[in-house]
Amino acid sequence: MPAEAVGRRIATWLLGCAGLVFVMVVLGGLTRLTHSGLSIVEWKLVSGILPPLSEAAWQASFEAYQRFPEYRQLNRGMTLADYKDIYWLEYLHRLLGRAIGLVYVVPLVYFAVTATLGRALLTKLGLLLVLGGAQGVLGWLMVASGLVDRPDVSHYRLAAHLGLAVVIFGALLWVALDLRATPSRRSRATLPLCEGEGRERGLAGLALALVFVTIVSGALVAGLDAGLVYNTFPLIEGEWLPAGLLAEAPWYLNFVENRMTIQFQHRWLALATAALVCFLWWRGRAGDRAGRWRDIALGLALLQVGLGIATLVLAVPIGLGVLHQANALLLFGAMVAQVHALGRREATP
Repeated sequence: MPAEAVGRRIATWLLGCAGLVFVMVVLGGLTRLTHSGLSIVEWKLVSGILPPLSEAAWQASFEAYQRFPEYRQLNRGMTLADYKDIYWLEYLHRLLGRAIGLVYVVPLVYFAVTATLGRALLTKLGLLLVLGGAQGVLGWLMVASGLVDRPDVSHYRLAAHLGLAVVIFGALLWVALDLRATPSRRSRATLPLCEGEGRERGLAGLALALVFVTIVSGALVAGLDAGLVYNTFPLIEGEWLPAGLLAEAPWYLNFVENRMTIQFQHRWLALATAALVCFLWWRGRAGDRAGRWRDIALGLALLQVGLGIATLVLAVPIGLGVLHQANALLLFGAMVAQVHALGRREATP
């Protein structure tokens, strides 16, 4: 098979994997918002593929759950039927994670055996495999943090788990876009960017970084339930700079421990990100390079601000919370594509 055709097939496969990661992140947000993430208290990589298949098995799973803080402190007295409701969401989340592993590993082995991929591409695909494995381990470490003394996962581990998922999503998109680049575009890879193009790509890269940091900041908000307090916008407790912003000591802990500060920084990171995306759109509106992705990013950024404000003032309804997280990942993907379109592309051997 010609190298171009192999590249297109690999790109399609990677885009499919990126789509599954997107679904995984959305399902993870739903699991978090419905407090379902601590319902399965063991990590059984192989035997955990099957759910309880008998009434006795369901009862054993429920009894295991009852030994941990979430049941004892929050859900004491819940019925087996109630337990099944939260179990299924976490089970689907874990099952999808296993499915993504298979969808990635099996084609990877096939392409490695049947096609000449080149060392550079094999290295990238191998690194993605390592990141996926690390994500599974990090997911369990996150769950385990909520099985010790309080019925909530570590917000640090939650932020790391979501952040790594976003990195994997972006890396899948980037490699796929490299492979989908046309031969004429690849031939221009050796040409240096002019000063204006380099500045535009630098600004787009900054916007991409801001989107990522804002998403991780949102995970801190979710992990500390900071979206359930200070539900007014744009002021917090009637002030632009509320008195409790730096109430923790030492001062730097406020940015990772103080719910007011964490929500405050998330608000302003989001607004700064949206402003930069709007500026990029205005700056490049007359050109055609990355024009489609600039337009998409602009629409998603404005929608994200609206979703964020609505989610906050309505005290995080589940539907809006899930949409807010999903749209954030779409915005990140649009910015990855925009930065890629503005830069030089190297041909994959």
